Amino acid sequence: MSIQHHQTTHLETDYLIIGAGAVGMAFADVLLAETDANILIIDKHHKPGGHWNDAYPFVTLHQPSKFYGVSSKELSSDNKDEVGLNEGMHELASGNEVLAYYDQVMKHVFLPSGRVQYFPMCEYLGDGKFESIVTRQPFEVMVNRKVVDGTYFKTSVPSTHTPNYEVASHVELMPLNDLPSLDNPRDAYVVVGGGKTGIDACLWLLNNQINPDKITWIMPRDAWWIDRKNTQPSREFFFDSIGGQLRQLEALSTATSVTDLFDRLEAAGVLMRLDKSVRPSMFHGATVSQGEARELRRINNVLRHGRVKKLMHGKIIFSDTEVETPENTVFIDCSARAVPVNETYPVFDDKRVCVQTVRSYQPVFSAAFIAHIEVSYDNNEIKNDICGLVPLPNHDTDWLTGMAAQMRNQHRWSQEPGLRDWLIKNRLDGFTALVTPSDDTTPEEYAVLGRIKEIVPAAIDGVKRLMPEVMAIRAKSISKTPT
Repeated sequence: MSIQHHQTTHLETDYLIIGAGAVGMAFADVLLAETDANILIIDKHHKPGGHWNDAYPFVTLHQPSKFYGVSSKELSSDNKDEVGLNEGMHELASGNEVLAYYDQVMKHVFLPSGRVQYFPMCEYLGDGKFESIVTRQPFEVMVNRKVVDGTYFKTSVPSTHTPNYEVASHVELMPLNDLPSLDNPRDAYVVVGGGKTGIDACLWLLNNQINPDKITWIMPRDAWWIDRKNTQPSREFFFDSIGGQLRQLEALSTATSVTDLFDRLEAAGVLMRLDKSVRPSMFHGATVSQGEARELRRINNVLRHGRVKKLMHGKIIFSDTEVETPENTVFIDCSARAVPVNETYPVFDDKRVCVQTVRSYQPVFSAAFIAHIEVSYDNNEIKNDICGLVPLPNHDTDWLTGMAAQMRNQHRWSQEPGLRDWLIKNRLDGFTALVTPSDDTTPEEYAVLGRIKEIVPAAIDGVKRLMPEVMAIRAKSISKTPT
């Protein structure tokens, strides 16, 4: 068989965006709205939406649809869920809805502009070069302004994840993508992983009438969860969302230790956990409703022996113990860390933009914000100063370091003329409009806003007071990590 060699196709653009996922799409949308730049987008998937193409069929957003997607087009229909575990709160788009939304954005916003070139099923090779995954046709792009890396988060989903534990032959292991294909009862259902996909797997099993006593949940690390009620971006939830921000600042200003801080955050309804007798050591920013938390607490068989070493027929092997399983057991792999990156980079340099989070747990808003700063300022040093990184959380103490970085950014942004107006008008922001007084702001709301302004200095002092303990905890953790 002969191999056809293709001649390189040469292209030119102002911005080359790597990735047509949520981040790349949000960045491109702002470029379209605020500049006359030409844009070229490449992506490995066959349609826009990034990791949503690989997600499990029952996945939904974990935060309201009202502040997800791209700035220029609503994803939400502005409904609230009337039934289910998210009852009374803003709707959470399904994975299919998200994919359809991005397809519509590409077809009806981006491509009709005449300024966007889109190359699906292509792999970026570096230095402005990429090739078709299907035909191996090579392309080379002259980039007049910047290459935008929209792939920093490297979002991992179970269907594309290789488990980091050994699986013996004849053991039934599936990603949670395959749960809807179950068509025969099992004696036991073992969920491997304590993160958000593990939560979703457990909720799916419970929702499909699986007896909670037949569910085993392998929990390498317990996690703190964010109460979803505090993430609602509308006026009727002011005292939950903005009131929740005040309660966080109050906890910071009065906490005497890291343990005391989390006790106060939990007592204030900011954070939740699965079991009040178990101290979490993980925080990934997972957002859970109180109804979901109640359901998850129906599962009594939670294994806390660290990470799995090997799955065998009739046995789970951990580093220091073994646990027997029934004959007819299915294992559900949820061990992928959704965003498995720890390194950080400058957001801006002369030739590249590396999109990272500048607000906690909000990569899509961060992408839109970074795009706005890219086109509004000329000096990379100033742009990087405005776009201070809020590191992705992993350990429980990352709640505090993330909060400190976010408070720093909020103060920095307040010094930039016009930036507050942009935040208020950008639908991905969600909350700046809520903290901006208006003619219909009530006395009770004014009191909350005044208290926030008043308590910020004490909260900053609290961060400074607690940070040495955080550093000591981290140093102790690192010293215990096997080399």
